[in-house]
Amino acid sequence: MIEPPGGPARTPGFSLSLRLRLPGNPFFMPFRFVAAAILAFSAVSATAEPPFVKKLDPSDTIFAQYLADVEDARRLIAVPAGPAGDAGAVAALSVYEYLPSRGEELIAIAARCGVPYATIATLNRLPSPDFMESDAVLLLPSVPGLFIPLEPGTDLERLMAAARQNDGGIIVTVRARGGATRFRFRPGADFSGTERAFFLNAAFRFPLPAGRVTSAFGLRRNPVTGNLRVHEGLDLAAGEGTEVFAARGGTVSAVGNDPALGRFVIVSHEGGWKSVYGHLSAVKTDLRKEVRSGTLLGLVGSTGQSTGPHLHFELRRNGEARDPAALIPRGSER
Repeated sequence: MIEPPGGPARTPGFSLSLRLRLPGNPFFMPFRFVAAAILAFSAVSATAEPPFVKKLDPSDTIFAQYLADVEDARRLIAVPAGPAGDAGAVAALSVYEYLPSRGEELIAIAARCGVPYATIATLNRLPSPDFMESDAVLLLPSVPGLFIPLEPGTDLERLMAAARQNDGGIIVTVRARGGATRFRFRPGADFSGTERAFFLNAAFRFPLPAGRVTSAFGLRRNPVTGNLRVHEGLDLAAGEGTEVFAARGGTVSAVGNDPALGRFVIVSHEGGWKSVYGHLSAVKTDLRKEVRSGTLLGLVGSTGQSTGPHLHFELRRNGEARDPAALIPRGSER
């Protein structure tokens, strides 16, 4: 179910309409919920759940209806970009539900549905393809575009919100079994190259829920020894005990205690990459453990050569230190 801002109350310029379609079988009447941009000042609400797709095959009558909605949407939004196009897209927008089978992949599901995987991923608030679980219902929208939550909760959502804050769009409320979420819907939009790399786990995320850079990558004077040397990472100030997360999926390749780095964790990633997390007060992972982006690794501390609680964060490729600030997508810093 999709509502314009404010729900089913009287909202200038919007109406929640309930439409029925009879595709051949007079006994088949699936509910279709759309947020329509019209000139009337009325609203219709309904409490029925979104139509449920049993299998992604045209022999499934509900899925056949969904495919027809996708095709209708393509015709309705075939106008120049702008307010008129956005209004047409919202008028065409409907949402169905589907329970993926074990082993089904997001990209394959999107291909069967005829919409970009970014559309399904953002509506379902998936931070990566790995987070699509077989026991969780997936929402299938009929219109391609990006759904950016008004209250971002993941690094990917924060990245999109920061990068697209001036891109326009229409505010919609999507209601499903899990509750209601307000999105800024950008019809026809797709992931940028940076967003796609981030979603596909080819980029790195910020390793803390919040923090600020107190020492950048490059030549500096060591605050403890006073020696001039290259600082091969970022120092991120955060409170003692702040959770430290894996910046990308991989394998924990080292856990230990170093005189300079203090308690540390190193994660090895594909492509010859490694991420280093130092000065931890506690380690919350195990050697050789497989981790995903966002997995808890430890807690911020001040062990080793440190003047106060912070995280020393490094990224290395084939043993060579790289500036993390250039590898974390803009908008994911705090």
